[in-house]
Amino acid sequence: MIKNTQSEGLGVLKGGWASYNNNLSVRAEVYLDLSWLDSWLSEVKCMNIGKVGQPFFYPDTLIEMLAMLKAKGFSFRELNGLLRSLSKRLGGFPVISFSQIRRRINSLELTFPKVNSDSIIAVDGTGLKVSNRGEWIRHKWKVRRGWVKVVLAGTTKGDIVDLEVGDETFDEVRVARGMIKRIDCSEVLLDGLHDTYETYNVCEAKGVKLRTPARKGSNPKGLNPRSRAVREQLFLGRDEWSKKTGYGKRWVGSEGIFSAVKTLFGETLTGHKTKFLKHEAKLKFWAYQNLRDAIKI
Repeated sequence: MIKNTQSEGLGVLKGGWASYNNNLSVRAEVYLDLSWLDSWLSEVKCMNIGKVGQPFFYPDTLIEMLAMLKAKGFSFRELNGLLRSLSKRLGGFPVISFSQIRRRINSLELTFPKVNSDSIIAVDGTGLKVSNRGEWIRHKWKVRRGWVKVVLAGTTKGDIVDLEVGDETFDEVRVARGMIKRIDCSEVLLDGLHDTYETYNVCEAKGVKLRTPARKGSNPKGLNPRSRAVREQLFLGRDEWSKKTGYGKRWVGSEGIFSAVKTLFGETLTGHKTKFLKHEAKLKFWAYQNLRDAIKI
């Protein structure tokens, strides 16, 4: 039996090496999914129903394939060259220009699956670099481009259900509260950063169980939700509390996803404008979830 590794956050490996090798092959099939060739005309016809202005000519499934490859590190011009090469060998279909590829990918709606009301989710944040320049160059030439912060909500099975992107000033605690309000779940696992009265009150109002380590020296007195949680942790002890609540599952829905996405798609963004940087960051996580969904089928 193979154990999970950083890049294997795709819910695999129960069947040993044969299953592992098959899942690697499935990834390649998702990256280069040519099903759009068969559904081109019918898909475009549906896309243009009720459309105002210039009609669509290229199907969304083609753009989604290109978006997967973009997340993998291809440039827009390289994607155009790839399609030209495929066109020469697959009947000479019309090739979309690299500028159209850029516009369609940047306007692509990136969504994530919904969860059941009894699901357990984890919310956490991470940073993505905005350029390949090293720290020495940034220090030497006084160049600062900051970084992009991603806050995601993931299930304890490793699926992404919600995601928000901002800059390094992004308030992760506030964003997490907004996600808890939006997502229909039974329990949420957070790190110690979220040990606040406001977050406990939001969870209490929605009937969601909050699991987060209390800060050292927290006051256990009071009848509010946070004080009750602090008393429980003091009574059980941190290790016993973690075992009882299943707090260790938080890794699968947070750090595990971050690790897998950065391993598969990298942690560096190449865009220049802020809105495109944010979209590119979200694209990496969307691509990862697409791989997971394909392997489950």
